[in-house]
Amino acid sequence: MSYSPVQRESRNEGLATQGTRALAAATLILLVTAGMWVLEGVDYVANGRLDQYGIHPHDVGDLPDIFTAPFLHVGFGHLMANTVPFLILGFLAAIRGIAKFLAASLVIIVVGGLGVWFTSSALTLGSSILIFGFFGYLIGRGLFERRLLDIALAVGVVAVYGTMLVGVLPSDPSISWQGHLFGLIGGVLAAWMLRRPRSE
Repeated sequence: MSYSPVQRESRNEGLATQGTRALAAATLILLVTAGMWVLEGVDYVANGRLDQYGIHPHDVGDLPDIFTAPFLHVGFGHLMANTVPFLILGFLAAIRGIAKFLAASLVIIVVGGLGVWFTSSALTLGSSILIFGFFGYLIGRGLFERRLLDIALAVGVVAVYGTMLVGVLPSDPSISWQGHLFGLIGGVLAAWMLRRPRSE
């Protein structure tokens, strides 16, 4: 296949843009992940005092904690279990643009946090809200935007992480299925809210 000079330049610019977005996405997700590890280190030294900034259901005074809870964890074991899926799904969710990713994350945090606040009965914290949200966001993009890349990503995410959906069911009392369920709902909602017009 041959390209004219104009086509070749346009193609190169497109690849450069994709590379820049990928680098920005990777940098942001790595920084957020590093921040969560630093916070858990501080929490360890402080004997778990940061856990109070998790979501306390039905406590109006603690509503702002829906914004801090997704970045805190109950020990390093909890954080380690969440780190790899956060890195992978977060990167895939951010690769199409940082501004849209931040908007989607905000929707996920608010919907997931409020869902936990209204329906749970225990202190809840952990990045599972965001992880399930990114999962829902990637699936939603494939459904709502119907672009080949988005569909391929959605299929790949389901193939690799589809068993996560079991986590939205109330099975283990020590795991917040509400955070998983409402994070997932927030992700799908974010994909619908941020979908591109079909004419683009």
